[in-house]
Amino acid sequence: MKKLINAPDQVVPDALRGLAAAHPELAVDVEARTVVRRDAPRIGKVGLVSGGGTGHEPLHAGFVGFGMLDAACPGEIFTSPVPDQMASASQAVDGGAGVLHIVKNYTGDVLNFRLAAELCEDAGVEVRQVVVDDDVAVTDSLYTAGRRGTGATLFVEKLAGALAESGAPLDQVAATARRVNESSRSFGVALTACTTPAKGSPTFDLPADQLELGIGIHGEPGRERRTMMTAAEIAEVSLDAVLADLPPGGPVLVLVNGMGGTPLQELYILCAEVDRILRARGVPIARYLVGDYVTSLDMAGCSLTLCRADDALLRLWDAPVQTPALRWGR
Repeated sequence: MKKLINAPDQVVPDALRGLAAAHPELAVDVEARTVVRRDAPRIGKVGLVSGGGTGHEPLHAGFVGFGMLDAACPGEIFTSPVPDQMASASQAVDGGAGVLHIVKNYTGDVLNFRLAAELCEDAGVEVRQVVVDDDVAVTDSLYTAGRRGTGATLFVEKLAGALAESGAPLDQVAATARRVNESSRSFGVALTACTTPAKGSPTFDLPADQLELGIGIHGEPGRERRTMMTAAEIAEVSLDAVLADLPPGGPVLVLVNGMGGTPLQELYILCAEVDRILRARGVPIARYLVGDYVTSLDMAGCSLTLCRADDALLRLWDAPVQTPALRWGR
């Protein structure tokens, strides 16, 4: 294992110290493991809080800022944060309008956010929870009951974040977040396994001439293994899975996401194939986002996420955002 780390058990605090140095607009508490907008709480604004195990950067801490999250709770690598973290972050961003918890559908995250919501309610903070479960690859995986939460988390955080920034009330922000999740579907592909610092070796065995279709963001097994495929073939298989489950409707937002170890050049090659296939199938494309956004450490691979988006959702997508990892229009 060759990684830019000091010690395996110090990866998360060391990374948080670096985040704090690079982004003084964020209030990073290394000991409490919270990342909060420095201007929080905003009186009268719904607070958005998300989090989960680290190793998926820039998700979630990289999306804290104007137009997206008000706070993030980073856990250990691939491990849920604890309820006290989530409750502390929620109370720090509560401006009197309530707090929305955005939770990826992994058993530990769902349970701990539920306990955190109870702590918040005891402290007088009104909380709503939206669970993201967009992955069409498998159901009831090693980490979940039901579908896993993956790339659509970014869409939920961006679109609900823009609505909250406009001053919308808690129930409306929560309803929009649920609608975005219900309108989104994802599918992931691994070319290599990832290596966690604690383990020091790949998390699963994947021969050099094979790929894994339908993996999760922790390297969970997918639907099947096949001999290595071209970008065009990967796009075809992924879109077949996504479109078979995607609700019918209008144009789509498209996330061509890298898993952490894939060059941007290859993601654009994949994007070209996705564009060709969607146009051939008559699927109107509203916007693209290409890059590493919901990753799995150093895994080589990709995921595709499509979200049906009407004019209202597109306005929220185009609304200004200013975070470490996503920024435009301001």
